Amino acid sequence: MKLKSTMSREIHGIWYVALGATLWGLDPLFRILLLKSFTSAQIVFIEHLLLACYALPVFLMYRRTLLGKLTLGVIGALLFISWGGSAVATMLFTSAFAHGNANAVLLLQKLQPLFAIILARALLKEALPSRFFTYIVLALMGTYLLTFGFSAPSLGLHDLATQSCLFSILAALLWGGSTVMGKYLLQKDLSFHLVTSLRFLFAIPLLAVVLFAGGDTWQVQGSGAALTLMAVNLLFQAFFPGLLSMLLYYKGLSSTKAVYATLAELSFPAVGVLINWLAFDQALTLGQLAGFLLIWSTLLLMSRPGQAKTAAAQ
Repeated sequence: MKLKSTMSREIHGIWYVALGATLWGLDPLFRILLLKSFTSAQIVFIEHLLLACYALPVFLMYRRTLLGKLTLGVIGALLFISWGGSAVATMLFTSAFAHGNANAVLLLQKLQPLFAIILARALLKEALPSRFFTYIVLALMGTYLLTFGFSAPSLGLHDLATQSCLFSILAALLWGGSTVMGKYLLQKDLSFHLVTSLRFLFAIPLLAVVLFAGGDTWQVQGSGAALTLMAVNLLFQAFFPGLLSMLLYYKGLSSTKAVYATLAELSFPAVGVLINWLAFDQALTLGQLAGFLLIWSTLLLMSRPGQAKTAAAQ
């Protein structure tokens, strides 16, 4: 009975992570209008201020559960996911695109699952489930097809030895590490509600410093109707791709191995490509469609009851 319950949580956990990552793919639907009035840093900062309306009451509600658990390791993991996984990784990835070969940057970003697997083995002592290497090969093939289709990117060795590529690798390391650090926090018996709220709250001071250092000017103009639409977009941006996605993600991560969760996160680029096709008329190539189907087929294979039973036993 206990094994069956563990299997069920593992299966549900994979799909909670995938659903949370899927909601990240809806981000452009809200962000495209906001970018006409705000910079990216301003949008993220406002989002986190709005999310503090949720995060602060939740923190106050669960603060007693932190007693005896707020070790240096826990604090470090919280800072890693809120500063490194969100702000720093995003800035590094953006800088990589601005100063280097886009194909090289995208290709090296695909190292993220590999970093997560290595860190999960080293820090969490997670064993790799059976057939895991098959799943990761399929998932990486799917993300490659989503990015490049059936064609090979034209790259020279000089394209892979630039500062922008280093930035891309560091961003992949931070994002992969955030999955592992999130799992570490949940293993410390911290509620996924609390982890989500602390991720948002810890990020606000750093985002404020980044915004101040960048010197972005605030230029919000428009009619009353336009400002209302902007406010509605900010709210939906914050509480759907923002809050709801992170709650689902951490709820799933609480019962899922980090090595599985990092593959389930690949539903994000898969849905992003689909949204670009449906909402923004960006043609979906046959190679991208194949990549989309390959990623979701991999998720279905990972969540089979027989596979979950093997993972649970390990």
